[in-house]
Amino acid sequence: MENCDKIEAQSHEEYLLKLLRLELEHRDASRKDRLLKNAGFYTIKTFAGYIFDEIKLPQGLTPQDLKDCKFLEEKKNLILYGNVGTGKTHLATAIGVEACKKGYNVKFFRTAALVNRLVEARKGGELSGLLKQLSKPDLLICDEWGYVPLDREGAQLLFQVISDCYERRSVVITTNLEFSRWASIFYDEQMTAAMIDRLIHHSYLLIFDGQSYRMRQSLMRQLS
Repeated sequence: MENCDKIEAQSHEEYLLKLLRLELEHRDASRKDRLLKNAGFYTIKTFAGYIFDEIKLPQGLTPQDLKDCKFLEEKKNLILYGNVGTGKTHLATAIGVEACKKGYNVKFFRTAALVNRLVEARKGGELSGLLKQLSKPDLLICDEWGYVPLDREGAQLLFQVISDCYERRSVVITTNLEFSRWASIFYDEQMTAAMIDRLIHHSYLLIFDGQSYRMRQSLMRQLS
């Protein structure tokens, strides 16, 4: 181990104890770095400077609860709903990053990309292996849910993933599509209703009421 020759101790026992502590800290840090790397985040976002002023949090959920990943302990889901550009992906990523730091296994996908992987896996005879991989994370994040219409096969495969998560692990989705319009994306009304039921049964709904950050920044640049 690096720096083991720099340990100061009055006895062999104290030296070994400090060495063991350093080894455990190193392994813990390495594991969390690995979890962060394997999560699949497109960019790393944190809570630093994040503003909750224009987000309606449900009763019983605070910003600190999100930072502490309390919902993961409860095996609850988070549904982040609001207009494009209002900070949903940022918050979902920040939550995922914090979860990794706490030792949770996290997987982040853009929903359309996840569905494409599922369809390709089925075509290649590798679906069972992919589903097994998707059963391992403590937290599955599906970004841009409903942004791209799915065919029947893709919708069925996504439903299978969500059903497998039900009451076993947490799901975070970001969407700009209200529940009443989900059937237009997933085609099958019965399956859509079943998917909504599984997602909202144990969940917190966060509503993003603000104006698009990107639009706001664009307007500010035009005015400056």
